[in-house]
Amino acid sequence: MARTDVGRGRSAELLMLGFSVLLTLFGYASVDLAAKGELPGDLIEYAIGLVAMAAISSVVTRRFAPHADPLILPLAIGLSGLGLILIHRLDLAKHTKHPVMEASTQLLWDGVGVVVCLAIVIFLKDYRHLQRYTYVTVAGALALLVAPAFSGADTLGAKRWIQLGFASFQPGEFVRIAMAVFFAGYLTVHKDALALASRRVLGFYLPRGRQFGPIAVVWVISLFVLIFERDLGTALIFFGLFVIVLYVATERGSWVISGLLMFAIGAVVVASFEPHVHGRVAAWMHPFAVFDHPSGQAGSDQLAKALFGFGSGGVLGTGLGNGRPDLIGFAANSDFILTSVGEELGLAGMMAVLLMYALLVERGLRSALDARDAFGKLLATGLAGALALQVFVVAGGVTGLIPLTGKALPFLSKGGSSQVGNWILIGLLLKISDFARRPDPAPSVGIDDQATQLIRS
Repeated sequence: MARTDVGRGRSAELLMLGFSVLLTLFGYASVDLAAKGELPGDLIEYAIGLVAMAAISSVVTRRFAPHADPLILPLAIGLSGLGLILIHRLDLAKHTKHPVMEASTQLLWDGVGVVVCLAIVIFLKDYRHLQRYTYVTVAGALALLVAPAFSGADTLGAKRWIQLGFASFQPGEFVRIAMAVFFAGYLTVHKDALALASRRVLGFYLPRGRQFGPIAVVWVISLFVLIFERDLGTALIFFGLFVIVLYVATERGSWVISGLLMFAIGAVVVASFEPHVHGRVAAWMHPFAVFDHPSGQAGSDQLAKALFGFGSGGVLGTGLGNGRPDLIGFAANSDFILTSVGEELGLAGMMAVLLMYALLVERGLRSALDARDAFGKLLATGLAGALALQVFVVAGGVTGLIPLTGKALPFLSKGGSSQVGNWILIGLLLKISDFARRPDPAPSVGIDDQATQLIRS
């Protein structure tokens, strides 16, 4: 890639970052104009914060990752800006008398996430160094994964938080990234054995016992998360991530089939006797049963209200500040924040948001295709797959496609753990795409080439 092409890419990135910031400020002001008939008093502070994040990000990527994909950073900033708009809109709806502005806290976490992302871009000289810590990474990830089952806080029936004094964090947001690093490192070394060692059963090539060990371990750990932590979303993302990276590494469809069957069997068994998981499945199958049982022991009023919100939004939505997404309750700005998009921006807004996610995943997969090493290919695939899976389980849950999982929608939902984890993912994708898009070094002129040039002259 020539220097002029690099300059164009970074200039396009800066232009798109500016557009994302302007769109965020326009939406932020529109919410207050619709709800109160005046501009928000903290608009200048938000403008300064967003412009600083975009400008510093552009300068750092231009200096330390000049060949990185120019779409990744603007898409992340744009989705984070939309999250600020939606959280601010819910702040005004839920705290009209005594404002408690959670959007300002979200902006702070966005800033922390961007700082962590840029630190990765600056100090991680070569992402391939992560392969050296494959087993250290998985040991730390497993410790974080199982910790909530023993010391985590029980929140609405699920244990997915670790409480540290007055602070708490959700380890699952970091485990998915650590697992992507482990799977990429492990499969880079063992992919040939997993691809070739198999036996034919009923027309399918299934792995032998020794090669079946890793997937069996992952299956057991996923069941552990389901049973003891009652966290369906983390188990699905964790197991799905392994199957995706395994398929890319081996190109064997039998791994996908066996993986899906194992997860389906485990989920059915757990849902049949674990009350919390069973309740989520029952609420998914009969979301409006809550209105037939005044005691509230059946169905899910949140899911039912979300479906009503999607229906009232129609194609173009009610407009920012003109809906009632706050009726969902405390989860409106976290698990159900996509309902605000569907109600106030309509089907058109929903499609735009999902397309932004799809484009971000596509750029991650493009980085995987362009990467010149197996570890980079598998790591970029795992990171993009983890993002796609999380969007799927959250969007599928609030729209009634699958049972509710209680996960945060990347970049949009409120939460510090989620924001920092997502920005770590973006930082790694920027480094991989930077290495993948670098031009090949110019071939050196050898002695034979010099002699040939002398003879011709």
